[in-house]
Amino acid sequence: MSNDLESRIQAAVSNPQNLGEMTDADAIGTVGSADCGDMLRMWVKFKEQDGRKVIDKATFQTFGCQTAIAVASMATDLIRGKTAEEALAMSGEDLSAPLGPLPPMKIHCAQLVEGALKDALNPGEKSSSSPSSPTLFDQLNAPKTIKITLK
Repeated sequence: MSNDLESRIQAAVSNPQNLGEMTDADAIGTVGSADCGDMLRMWVKFKEQDGRKVIDKATFQTFGCQTAIAVASMATDLIRGKTAEEALAMSGEDLSAPLGPLPPMKIHCAQLVEGALKDALNPGEKSSSSPSSPTLFDQLNAPKTIKITLK
């Protein structure tokens, strides 16, 4: 990674914006796997503005690397004031643009943020988007079932 990108990531991680759960969220999206460790949850709250329903606030929590924290922090600011459709049209590259181009090994961080946003905003595909969803901590600490089949 370039020194410039590393310094922007470090600045975002040192002062992350919109970090934490939102108890009165209108939508929640979660992506990732407790098995591999990369998980991100995003909360979204809407408001009416000029006759349109727009994103008023978004927050996040993640179990991921510094780049994932930095992209999520930037993305929650970028989507403010956009409609759900406008936010859904944004790619991981769009959401990470303020940081600059990510190296290939870090593109998955932007895709993680994009996935959580899409999970929160895609109606009808909200398996984890109800406000009563377990927290990321609960999901990571949930008992694991292993099935062994002997032949």
